[in-house]
Amino acid sequence: MKKIFTFLISILIFIIIIDEKIFNDSIYNIVSNSINNTTYKLVKNIDALTTSSYLNKDYSSYVKSTTNFTPRNKQELLNIYYTILNNGWDNFSYYCDDSYTNCLDDIKSLTKTADTFSQINQLVHPYNSFSTIKSNYNEDGRIDVSIKKKYSEDDIIKINNKIDNIINELNINKYNSVEEKIKVFHDYLANTNKYDSNKLNKTSIYNSDTAIGTLFEGYSICSGYTDTLAIFLSKLGIDNVRVANNDHTWNALLLDNKWKHIDLTWDDPILDNGEDTIIYDYFLISSSNLNSLNDNGHFYSINIYDFIK
Repeated sequence: MKKIFTFLISILIFIIIIDEKIFNDSIYNIVSNSINNTTYKLVKNIDALTTSSYLNKDYSSYVKSTTNFTPRNKQELLNIYYTILNNGWDNFSYYCDDSYTNCLDDIKSLTKTADTFSQINQLVHPYNSFSTIKSNYNEDGRIDVSIKKKYSEDDIIKINNKIDNIINELNINKYNSVEEKIKVFHDYLANTNKYDSNKLNKTSIYNSDTAIGTLFEGYSICSGYTDTLAIFLSKLGIDNVRVANNDHTWNALLLDNKWKHIDLTWDDPILDNGEDTIIYDYFLISSSNLNSLNDNGHFYSINIYDFIK
């Protein structure tokens, strides 16, 4: 019996070594997932994970991409969540370092308030942003993160095709100036959309908080305008992020090494007489000009958006 046990242990060690060296821990993950009844990507296999084609640059010093998935403090914890989102992973597992005694309390606090996660959400491409994010603690100390994306794969295909068609129909690429290209698309969205005031009281029938509502239904609120413009800007290869406070969202983009703001929502007002018009008060304006307006709608956290000068 002892010989059989020793033989089985030797076989197990051999399999683990071969799995790690040759199969990149795929056997480990299959067994682990079967036992835990999950399909979570494990930190042990991080090198095998794919990177999203919609990966944003690290603009903010508030969070940074990381390869350290054993956090020892809150900053390292935030970096993990940012990395998960920016890479487009819909699930992930990690372990807190033993020295990080407040790890679970910090996770609960982040999940309960959701404000920090919402701000991090603006720093990633809309296609990688979440509609819900959950963190579950397991008895073995593993934290399982599950994410429901704001846009499905079908949504992404549909949106990309629509924007490509708009670019072709409006012949946007004929313009040499980047500013002109943006203005043509900016005006198209303004001319084909109305602000969905019913979204606030939850009686709207439209997906106006997403690019689906903006591109296919003709109704938007600020997040719909902002997502759509962010996707378009990324297609042009322009560095950009979404900027948000508790009440509003708009776009910031990098042109000629300077950050500019566009607020398509405020550029597409409905006048008192019911007339729908386009203005350019918030079209490619600098941060200093935006801040000087004191309009009570465009305040943002300097700690998070420290790169917008």
